[in-house]
Amino acid sequence: MDSQVQNLTAKGRATRQRIITGAVDEIRARGVAMTTLDDVRARTRTSKSQLFHYFPGGKEQLLLAEHEATLVLTDQQPHLSALTSWAAWQRWRDVVVDRYRRQGQHCPLSMLMSEIGRTTPGAQAVTAALMRQWHDAIAIGVRHMQRQEKVAAVIDPDRAAAALLAGIQGGVAIMLATGDLSYLEAALDTAIQSLRTSS
Repeated sequence: MDSQVQNLTAKGRATRQRIITGAVDEIRARGVAMTTLDDVRARTRTSKSQLFHYFPGGKEQLLLAEHEATLVLTDQQPHLSALTSWAAWQRWRDVVVDRYRRQGQHCPLSMLMSEIGRTTPGAQAVTAALMRQWHDAIAIGVRHMQRQEKVAAVIDPDRAAAALLAGIQGGVAIMLATGDLSYLEAALDTAIQSLRTSS
């Protein structure tokens, strides 16, 4: 949580969250390109001065505050931070698949990556930070399994994590385009099995 949010009163934090939630709802209904600050103000019944008080950077800052993108990682806990056995890896895999099954064809992280990530430097920075966190957590899990001699020492944990994460995002992209979750499941299962058989 940044210092600006920490310094808000409980009422201020509630107002800020209400604006974020309203923005999420508008983006779902209209898409990023068609959503305006006036739409968000109307939905959340906030004044222009209120909106810019909490989000002085305007639309871009508000989009980047969209809490669902961060939830992509939060929803994977505590499993993502505890990849210490093959059973734990399977639990994490199941949580990832279940999350995307529940959310259907709406992925806020993919939205950041595709719709605004290419043209908005702030969105790129947030997306890169989220992907780095996800990558690093997977790499830590691979290193832990190597210490237990359950993954071959010749495996590069960073490259393995990058490949697994690319597979997840590819599977998600296909799911968003077709509604078919099997590609995501195949990417996860194949990547984890390749780690298991490398030892």
